[in-house]
Amino acid sequence: MHNAPYINPADAASFEACARLASKIGIVTHTRPDGDAIGSALAMKRFLETRLGAAGKCSLLLDTEAPGQVLFLFSPEEAGETLVYARDPERTAACAAACDLLVFLDLNTLSRTGALASQYQGSGARKILVDHHLGPERASFDLVFSDTGVSSTCELLYLLLSRFPCSAGKDLPQECLDPLLTGITTDTNNFANSVSGMTLSVVSELLDAGARREQILEEIFNRYPERRIRLMGRLLDQGLTLTEKGAAVMVLDRETAAEFGILDGETEGFVNIPLAIDRVKMSLFLRQEAEGKYRVSIRSKKGWSANRLAVRYFAGGGHEQASGGQLIPEPGSGVEDVIALACRYTDAFISHEEN
Repeated sequence: MHNAPYINPADAASFEACARLASKIGIVTHTRPDGDAIGSALAMKRFLETRLGAAGKCSLLLDTEAPGQVLFLFSPEEAGETLVYARDPERTAACAAACDLLVFLDLNTLSRTGALASQYQGSGARKILVDHHLGPERASFDLVFSDTGVSSTCELLYLLLSRFPCSAGKDLPQECLDPLLTGITTDTNNFANSVSGMTLSVVSELLDAGARREQILEEIFNRYPERRIRLMGRLLDQGLTLTEKGAAVMVLDRETAAEFGILDGETEGFVNIPLAIDRVKMSLFLRQEAEGKYRVSIRSKKGWSANRLAVRYFAGGGHEQASGGQLIPEPGSGVEDVIALACRYTDAFISHEEN
């Protein structure tokens, strides 16, 4: 294995022991989950159920719905049993309260879990974190497995689960393979970024064990609704702003999203497209969530820090070349004002980094 992160065998054994002793386990990831979040959560749940005999005591707890392109990973039973706070807040909160072990995946702070963040913070359950983002909030968890050098939480989870005592001499359960490969594929933008030799080694092992890459690619990239493609065309033709400094900005307001019938998660990947332009250094995609509030996704080419831009101007953070945050413009600001503000911030950041 190439430069594999060090996973303390004692910590892996402690995780396994906690899972065996727990009477009720909650599997939690961040709000607006992506492929890495859902892939790692499903792989974790299935591993505990099949390898540790935890069937019937594991619950997947989501804040908001899983995006459509990863729904193929769920069995019909899992789809029916998954609790989503946005859909059923009372049952989700009650299940979370009953857990004596909470496993958090693909988030660095409990605030990213959404509506139940304060409940999770105050829970007396043992809390375990598996994540690859910068700045994990270690004090909030009893046990932390964190490495920012891996491509995805799914890559780290594969390495961790392989080191559980119960995995000695065994392949991971077949049910875990597709979710893990899906998370790695989506978080690397189909192996376009954050890929190391270790990533490729992990993927090779997943494929040799039976992960179905062709089916995963078909489901992730070739099953989008027509409305997504038509919106993409509109934004690229009429809504893309480029600056002389090398910033690319697209904004999706609520009116345009409603016009095309766009659901949450259906604009995933839009922010990457302008990076194909040779002079673009940093790309921003802003989606209006509410009046006067925009969710910001940032991607950058190598040598330019999406994370520092997110921290400095958008109250966010993330990875070096893939981060997010939010923008709250002055009251009464229109789309053009938001575009101008995002361009100004990004140009200022690029100028500062150049100097």
